[in-house]
Amino acid sequence: MQASDTASERSAYAPTHPLGCNRPRIGDRIVFDKMLQMLRFDCSYQAIADTTCSATTIRNRRDEWIRLGVFARLKQIALESYDRIVGLVLDQIAVDGSITKAPGGGEVAGRSPVDRGKQGLKRSGMTDGYGIPLGRVLAGANRHDSPLLAPTLDRLDDLGPLPDDITVHLDAGYDSDKTRALLDERGLHGRIAHKGEKAPIQASQRWHVERTHAWQNAFHRLARCYERRTTVIDAFFDLADTIITVRSLTRRAWTTHRWDERPNRRP
Repeated sequence: MQASDTASERSAYAPTHPLGCNRPRIGDRIVFDKMLQMLRFDCSYQAIADTTCSATTIRNRRDEWIRLGVFARLKQIALESYDRIVGLVLDQIAVDGSITKAPGGGEVAGRSPVDRGKQGLKRSGMTDGYGIPLGRVLAGANRHDSPLLAPTLDRLDDLGPLPDDITVHLDAGYDSDKTRALLDERGLHGRIAHKGEKAPIQASQRWHVERTHAWQNAFHRLARCYERRTTVIDAFFDLADTIITVRSLTRRAWTTHRWDERPNRRP
C-alpha cells in the first residue's frame, strides 16, 4: 500500500523542527482502528479521541489517506480478491437509490422528500448479481434516481473487461423511454419494473442492491452522515464497501477454500 510505504519511510520526528525534535507520529494502525469505530458507531472525532490519538490527528490522517487514494485502493484490492477467488457476477447488475439523513448539510445534501424537507443524502448504488458494491454516485436527497443512472453506470469502466451480455435490474422509478435509450446506447439490457404494477421485489434480482443498502446503513456513520465534504463521505463509503466485500468473500469462500486462519464455523 502506498500509505504504509510512505509511513515507513517517514522519520518519526520532523527534520525541519528548529530543535530537531517533535512528537512522534501516531501509528497508522491506531488511527485506522479509530476510523473503523467511527464508521460503525458514528462517534464524533472528539468523542473517539483519547490519550493515544487526538481528533486533529484523525482528521489529518484521514485527509492524507484521501490524497494518497488509500480508501479507493483498499476497495479495489478487495474487489480484485473477491473476483479472483469467488467471481463477480457482472452479467447481472442492479442499480437503485437510497436516501439517508444528513443533519449537517454539506456539498451533496438536499431537502429530503421523505423527511419533512430536512437535509438528506442520496446515493445511487450499483451492485453485482450477488450484491457486492461496485460503485456509487452521491447527490442531494431531492435528486431523482433516473438522472443519476448514467454516472452510476460509468463506474463499470473501472472494473476492467466486462461480459458481452449485461442485464441491468431497475425499479419502477427508472421506467421511462429515456432510461431504455440510455441502456441501448451502452449495449446493456434492462429489466425494469413497470409503474403502477405491483410486483414483489423477489420477482427480479433487484433485491440484491436493496440488501446492500441495508448492509451499508448498518454502518451508522453512513445512515446519518454529518460529514460535509464529498471526498470524505466517499472515503467512508469505500471503507464500508471494503468491509462488506471482505466479509462476503470470507463467508462464500469458507466452503470452497482452506487457509491458515480459516474460522471453524462459517461466519
